[in-house]
Amino acid sequence: MAKAKTSKVQITQVRSTIKRPGDQVRTMEALGLGKMNRTVEKDLTPQIAGMINKVSHLVDVKEL
Repeated sequence: MAKAKTSKVQITQVRSTIKRPGDQVRTMEALGLGKMNRTVEKDLTPQIAGMINKVSHLVDVKEL
């Protein structure tokens, strides 16, 4: 059976994690972010979508 093609997203940190709750800081680190204007590309899985939702006010997301 062929795998379904997963979509990719580009996640860019646009706000700082200073004075944010620890769980949000750890979520940003798990996404591979931590410095302003850093960008990562990830496959859009339900786990990644949940992480993006949790820190949506700190990041900018583009679908590729």
